[in-house]
Amino acid sequence: MERDYHDREWGVPVVDERALFELVTLEGAQAGLAWRTILAKRDGYREAFAGFDPARVARFDARRIERLVGNPAIVRHRGKIESVVSNARALLTLHRAGSTLAALAWSVVEGRPRAPRYRSPDEVPARTPDSDALARRLAAHGFRYVGSTTCQALMQAAGLTNDHLVGCHRHDAVLRLGRAVRL
Repeated sequence: MERDYHDREWGVPVVDERALFELVTLEGAQAGLAWRTILAKRDGYREAFAGFDPARVARFDARRIERLVGNPAIVRHRGKIESVVSNARALLTLHRAGSTLAALAWSVVEGRPRAPRYRSPDEVPARTPDSDALARRLAAHGFRYVGSTTCQALMQAAGLTNDHLVGCHRHDAVLRLGRAVRL
């Protein structure tokens, strides 16, 4: 499961709004947990949160949230669940203002993925000035569970930074994909 995610998804540039909303949700849910746990629950998240349709999730009420708190297919942390609903509302507000989550996220890296050349896992930072900036921008727009470390993980997952190690078989392929990003 983790190998497949690494080899097919991690670091591939994402500009699709729904896919980015899913990543914001999953990275926020992962805080304090193993990524393996979140990957195992990803289908549960997709079902519980209406395929990450922000318009539908934004309409979730207290009763729906209460049911989700009891749903073993997702992480049953009330704050994290409530953040998904409030993040959907923040995303819709962003859209009404004429912007997108993709534009906001990718603006941090000026529309082009960062391409550090890490050789060892010890070199890969848990947070960067870019992830600090993204965390501030998301929070300013009302997003929750988007601290700098979570944003760094989001940036790695969504291809805003190619943190595959130089010796990794995915490094060069992801680098090429990053060069093709068009916003």
